[in-house]
Amino acid sequence: MENQVGRSSCRRQRVVLFPLPFQGHINPMLQLANILYFNGFSITIIHTNFNSQYTSNYPQFTFRAVLDNDSKDNNLAKLSSKGIGDLLSGIMVLNQCSEESLRQELDQMLIASKQQQEPIVCLITDALWYFTQSVADSLKLPRMVLRTSSLFCVNVYASIPVLEDQGYFNQANSVFDEENIDLGLKNIISPNNERDFKKPEGTELVFDLEERVPEIPVLKVKDISNMRIKGQTDPTAKLLAKMLKQTKASSGIIWNSFKELEEPEFQKICKDFPVPSFLIGPFHKYFPASLSSLLEPERSFMSWLDHQAPKSVLYISFGSAAQLEKQDFMEVVHGLAISKQPFLWVMRPAFVKGSEWIDLLPNWFLDLVGERGHIVKWAPQQEVLAHQATGAFWTHNGWNSTLESICEGVPMICSPFWGDQPLDARYVSDVLKVGVYLENGWGKEEIASAIRRVMVEEEREEFRERARCLKEKVNVSLMKGGCSYESLQSLLGYISLL
Repeated sequence: MENQVGRSSCRRQRVVLFPLPFQGHINPMLQLANILYFNGFSITIIHTNFNSQYTSNYPQFTFRAVLDNDSKDNNLAKLSSKGIGDLLSGIMVLNQCSEESLRQELDQMLIASKQQQEPIVCLITDALWYFTQSVADSLKLPRMVLRTSSLFCVNVYASIPVLEDQGYFNQANSVFDEENIDLGLKNIISPNNERDFKKPEGTELVFDLEERVPEIPVLKVKDISNMRIKGQTDPTAKLLAKMLKQTKASSGIIWNSFKELEEPEFQKICKDFPVPSFLIGPFHKYFPASLSSLLEPERSFMSWLDHQAPKSVLYISFGSAAQLEKQDFMEVVHGLAISKQPFLWVMRPAFVKGSEWIDLLPNWFLDLVGERGHIVKWAPQQEVLAHQATGAFWTHNGWNSTLESICEGVPMICSPFWGDQPLDARYVSDVLKVGVYLENGWGKEEIASAIRRVMVEEEREEFRERARCLKEKVNVSLMKGGCSYESLQSLLGYISLL
């Protein structure tokens, strides 16, 4: 693959980037910052103090902390809780409470940039920071959006009103029904509208969960339920609606995807979003994510991996935030035991609710597995996926992980948890056909069967061949003349003229 990035010795324009303070959002934003830096732009990263330990790894950037500099403000501290509901609540609170703080910071930066004769030409924020659009408008500063999910997910989110009109959310539960939301956060988000947190009573189940959704034929009804949104009044749906509205008001959208992967979705985005879209991904093929990892990866297992047969190891990682119930964890344990396949399992501390780390693993499992299994707290994922011993990836289907697997031609077993993950899993299994979706939960027999399908049985060759073809499409797209290459050149020119 040709090198697409080159340093500029003379920088005359500065871009300010603002990531959401979570691993899956930090990684692509820092990768994008590196792409822009190596194409001649000066870079400032504005960030929260919360989850900011990566800043010392990027001496080429200027970092400025915003939003949580006041020690009396504990809204961001609440984001460190383990509940998905609290995490979403914190994002909503920050969008409601941070406008003036960010405006003052950016105003000071704009004044300084004029004095230094290095104008700030653009603000690029995570799409979920929807409040930044009004701030940028008030300062006459162009704002572009980085969307860290697939285009397919955004198209589904944009269809929530239509899906609700058809009744598809009637049998869905919300994140806010099932999580113990911090009361202080709840009161700020929806102080006088308690119905946002309650499932309507007397709702009948009107659809078979296995039915396809005519409005979006890729999806089954169960995929909509698994998003854990119960309609437009749900707090998550409100957050997404505001995100979409302000994305359409922005100066453009940058996507961590590539045209060959989602061409029909790209055509729909171009029709429904009246701003330029730039598909320049996959970002990690330009620069690795390891420097922005919030967890320290282990490397001691690499010698074990080096001694495994080619394509023999199942790599297991469910991301940086998901948690598993104890009973589901035990089904995973039994499924791995039944499969008899070698595995490398990333198990974060507290990944299983109520546990510290591997304390819930039964002794019989450890004795049975012996040397064919290896368990670590965190791993350099891109390196593991690129290793010749890795034969498949059991993943939660966060978009970063999904892309990394595609780029290395590694088939997937899909076990999504919430939000965009069920949508990505369906796309991987039913559109790209490079994975097996464990869509009925965590049953040990289904787990063992999925492992055998992608690792042992004849079907594995079909998965591998389709995955290999996608990997080749990635490489072609990033070469000079490829879609991602040309889109990046267009983006660089566009930002320079804003």
